[in-house]
Amino acid sequence: MSAKIIQNVSVANCYQQNRQFCTQYERAFPTLNMRNLLPFQGGKLAWTDITAMHLRFLSRTGCVNRGTVYCNAVPYTTSVPSLEKVDFLKLQNGSDIRGVTVAGVKGEPVNLTERVTEAIAAAFAAWLLDKKKPDTYRHLRVSIGHDSRISAQKLQDAVSRGIAGAGLDIVQYGLASTPAMFNSTITEDDKLLCPVDGSIMITASHLPFNRNGFKFFTNNGGLGKADIRDILERASNIYTNFTVESLKDAERKASSSVKRVDYMAVLYISSCRCSSQSCRKYSYICENLHIHHHCVFSTSEKPLEGFHIIVDAGNGAGGFFAAKVLEPLGAVTSGSQFLEPDGLFPNHIPNPEDKVAMKAITQAVLDNKADLGIIFDTDVDRSAAVDSVGREFNRNRLIALMSAIVLEEVSFLYLAAHMMFDFYSLNLASRNNDCYGQCVTSDGLTTFIEGKLGGKHHRFKRGYKNVIDEAIRLNSIAEESHLAIETSGHGALKENHWLDDGAYLMVKLLNKTCICQSIGLKIDQSHSDLNGGSFREYGEAVLKHLENITDSDPKLQKAPVNYEGVRASGYGGWFLLRLSLHDPVLPLNIEAPSHEDAVKLGLAVLAAVNEFPALDTSALDKFVKVS
Repeated sequence: MSAKIIQNVSVANCYQQNRQFCTQYERAFPTLNMRNLLPFQGGKLAWTDITAMHLRFLSRTGCVNRGTVYCNAVPYTTSVPSLEKVDFLKLQNGSDIRGVTVAGVKGEPVNLTERVTEAIAAAFAAWLLDKKKPDTYRHLRVSIGHDSRISAQKLQDAVSRGIAGAGLDIVQYGLASTPAMFNSTITEDDKLLCPVDGSIMITASHLPFNRNGFKFFTNNGGLGKADIRDILERASNIYTNFTVESLKDAERKASSSVKRVDYMAVLYISSCRCSSQSCRKYSYICENLHIHHHCVFSTSEKPLEGFHIIVDAGNGAGGFFAAKVLEPLGAVTSGSQFLEPDGLFPNHIPNPEDKVAMKAITQAVLDNKADLGIIFDTDVDRSAAVDSVGREFNRNRLIALMSAIVLEEVSFLYLAAHMMFDFYSLNLASRNNDCYGQCVTSDGLTTFIEGKLGGKHHRFKRGYKNVIDEAIRLNSIAEESHLAIETSGHGALKENHWLDDGAYLMVKLLNKTCICQSIGLKIDQSHSDLNGGSFREYGEAVLKHLENITDSDPKLQKAPVNYEGVRASGYGGWFLLRLSLHDPVLPLNIEAPSHEDAVKLGLAVLAAVNEFPALDTSALDKFVKVS
């Protein structure tokens, strides 16, 4: 008889005939109180959670006459009376979902409530089940993380209820970055309960404190616009069909099935311990990915030793980067600011495009006389940098810098692997936030990428997911593309699963910073070998001789496109020897896949420059001998 509509029960008469009923009944059935009974109206009483045993008890107390109790046998569920109407499709923001979660801002009513969130999470679970089609014996698993927003906890709980109510397992990771949440779908680590089948990041990026939203991932990457619309349409149907019983069931399942892992801490604690003799292998284990470049000039286990780097997390989720990435690599991070999570963002908007935010990190670099400044947005999928003199590397400058790094790495990889003697043309899909067509800034960027670097600047329509999808499409038609980036700071690399990851971009920059700690070959201007000439003339003679030696060495290939000094690839790596613009020094840079290969390149250079007695090669001598 549970959840039936009971007809013709004279409750009023029952109370009058037996005033002791309530006390007697509550003693026998404390979980069902008369105050929970709905009012008697029109000869019908809607009465939930009542069993046949309860009815027999009522009849014994004299409250119910057996001859007057009838049931229509129609199942009854209690609808949720206080749900407001919601236009779910208005919550879509491209490939994300965003809304207002905190009341108090004039003109911005709350539209992303806990119930709406629960419906969206349940819809994602249904979508995931359709996509994955798991065997009946296996439960799908979903990870949930969030940034520092003040509404994060309540939305995490609501997401958990929605996922659990659909029958899926839940792993709560707490404070996390968006890139880390995607990575939980591809990482294989039982301790972290990875890989998961789907992942939800609770964030609204750089938007104000009263906003929040969701990003969704599978091991194929972030969901697209069509997927988000599908989920919101499902959510709308789920929302209108919520019942008191279904919500209680979801809450019960969530309370008993949620597992919690301090995902970021576990990943980063072991992230930076990886070396081989004097070669430091950079390891970005936060995303469980490794960048295998070797800094051949440092015999230290700490390749960033001596570097002073400031981090500005904007009170978002990126504060970990100073203590758990930079410091284990040897960097000094004193002067770093706004590392503690604070969802009210009291200092500045965590946005690498924001003028106030960039002024804050620039001032911190200058005040602390630091070598570099790094700033992240709230969920760490965007970033920018500032150099020691306060020059900002965001927007087009960041695109230019990353283009140079990526083209250098990939072009020499192809040269070494295929013995190609023409510069490999690479596509760099990007767009300019301010200039969607022709403009001075965008044309200058094109000139730099195509004219100076020898790559190809492929412009595309706005939206970071659009840019990423276009880069993937280019690769699918055999047009090599390795970088998809926009001026907002969203940058994705092919080597990093096409994930827009601000921390990964900064690791690439730091890796290059370490590599560029060059060996200086000093020219003794007082040496007789100069014959009264200038250090520049002497240095150019050194470079010409090295160029001739390189041309005659079958194990070395001179770069077909180069704008300064002598650059050649060999032994799987490369070297560059150039003349300083102002000082009597020839800086030497070497990069190689292993320490042994780096030494071979160093010996090749040393054999050529040893013929110039005015050149101090002691630093290079030390490297090849100590190594």
